Amino acid sequence: MDKIKVAIAGIGNCASSLVQGVEYYKNVDEKSGFVPGILHNIFGGYKIKDIEFVAAFDVDKNKVGKDLSEAIFTIPNCTLKFSKVPNLGIKVERGPLIDGLGENLRGVIPVDTHQEAVNIADVLKKRGTDILINYLPTGSKKASEFYAEHALTAGCGFINGIPESIASDPEWGKRFKNAGLPLAGDDIKSQVGATIVHRTLIDLFIKRGVKIEESYQVNTGGNTDFYNLSEKTRSESKLTCKYAAIQSLIPYKTSVIISPSNYVEFQGDNKICYITLKGRIFGGAPLTIDVKLNVEDSPNSAGVIIDVIRAMKIACDKGISGPLTDICAYYFKNPPEPCSDEDAYRKVKKFIGRS
Repeated sequence: MDKIKVAIAGIGNCASSLVQGVEYYKNVDEKSGFVPGILHNIFGGYKIKDIEFVAAFDVDKNKVGKDLSEAIFTIPNCTLKFSKVPNLGIKVERGPLIDGLGENLRGVIPVDTHQEAVNIADVLKKRGTDILINYLPTGSKKASEFYAEHALTAGCGFINGIPESIASDPEWGKRFKNAGLPLAGDDIKSQVGATIVHRTLIDLFIKRGVKIEESYQVNTGGNTDFYNLSEKTRSESKLTCKYAAIQSLIPYKTSVIISPSNYVEFQGDNKICYITLKGRIFGGAPLTIDVKLNVEDSPNSAGVIIDVIRAMKIACDKGISGPLTDICAYYFKNPPEPCSDEDAYRKVKKFIGRS
């Protein structure tokens, strides 16, 4: 099948895990029904090795100009190095800064103001890009919209991996629909992350007749994402997405508290999450569940985005445009049309079957 030509905006830890993962799984047994770490070995006929990176954009002067294979391991990136990536022949190019860096990140990510940003749409067109992935820091609302605009101009699909509202915004959805281009987002839901574990527990409580009285989720980590989120003005969209992902499953009002932005420097890319649910069972007797999740943060999202990339390519092939609502509901925290994970999973299987 055709190669899936992918461009990335923001060469941080998530981009590093994605690029490493495509290399790591390129020689996987195509006949294997189950591959550890992968949601779908083959997705609608597309294999992981069909993904080809054709462009990369960043503002970090220590990454701009480097081959993508080298830039993904450049400080402050700190995620697990699980695969050797050969030279890809793709240089990281200077993107626009706009609101891409908050006050905290400006202190750790050096920007050369004399470097001129490339014309993003021109690069995407020249490389024949199918899909542009937005991996900018949370809070980059204007910069995210800038890249979405250039995806439209270049005629490629757009995956919004961060909490800023793009796919869930009806206006953006309409624009991509009218342009005949697919759109997916917002805020990638990790493979087995805090949100999916919390949602699964809530679903369990509701199905087993437990009245949820209160619940909280506290996340800690030491990567640049957590450092960025520790700045209150940058964390608002993240908090909104995570809260909506949890509260949308509870059919009544209750006390839910989400704290997604607790920075602990020495944790690096390791994320620790504490979840507590308190409720009442038969006769009003109390029930409490406490969970601790400990996981490498960035690889936890890479297996998910690999599925989304292939779903987007299928949409491109079949002329499916606008928000991919079924894909968004399963793979993202703030989709245009939320539903239970069980229903979303069935819809994804149906989407694959149609392809």
